[in-house]
Amino acid sequence: MRALLRAALTSSGFEVEQAEDGQEALEWLATNEVDVVLTDINMPRLDGFGLIEKLRESALHAERPILVLTTESSDEKKMRAKNAGATGWIVKPFDAAKLTAALRRVAH
Repeated sequence: MRALLRAALTSSGFEVEQAEDGQEALEWLATNEVDVVLTDINMPRLDGFGLIEKLRESALHAERPILVLTTESSDEKKMRAKNAGATGWIVKPFDAAKLTAALRRVAH
């Protein structure tokens, strides 16, 4: 899935950094800035909810747009992500054109 995302996003002109899981992403984002964070919910070590919460606690990423791209579609999980600080929610399988449009919209 990460390879598909990378291919779709780089072909649309985005620079992409990827992490194995939420913990690796959090560690990388501690010293790096990005225009937008795209996360799944279901990840080992630190899930997407935890990643969003931790990024919102960080001065560096408190206002950073965070989109959730996941197979999860329950209203409960969407609300939990929104309450954690997610900017938006996209359900897999993703449409590359819609995903890039959403990223451009939130990344300014």
